[in-house]
Amino acid sequence: MGKENYKLIANNKKASHDYFLEEKFECGVSLHGTEVKSLRMGKCSIREAFVHIENGEVILYGMHISPYEKGNIFNRDPLRPKKLLMHKREILKLQGRIKEKGYTLVPVQVYFKGSLVKVQIALAKGKKLYDKRQDIAKKDQKREAEREFKVRNL
Repeated sequence: MGKENYKLIANNKKASHDYFLEEKFECGVSLHGTEVKSLRMGKCSIREAFVHIENGEVILYGMHISPYEKGNIFNRDPLRPKKLLMHKREILKLQGRIKEKGYTLVPVQVYFKGSLVKVQIALAKGKKLYDKRQDIAKKDQKREAEREFKVRNL
């Protein structure tokens, strides 16, 4: 992410649990004023969000941005589809990869990069149940090893 001002707003931990994240892309988001103010307060969820490519445009569905308290009539629908801003070449590349069996686009993070809101999306392939079990076993082994290391160094 570099040395720029980077502030995480929302993280999708479920994505890495349910999918193999193969390639990540950074996208801008087309937002309205009160949505940005709400994001600055950290009121965002991408847990149930997904990404589709329609008519050459990348659209993010299911990203919930809570209405801004002081926004009154200017507030938008919290679940409205949001257009993601990417280069045409990247969109065409993603379209080709999605046509392959088992691939999808998943939002991974929402963050501020300087004053701009960015969404990191990943080209992902679904995991089977046994893959998830292997990941959980690896995580448990790592946690156990850290615990052993901590006990020895005390």
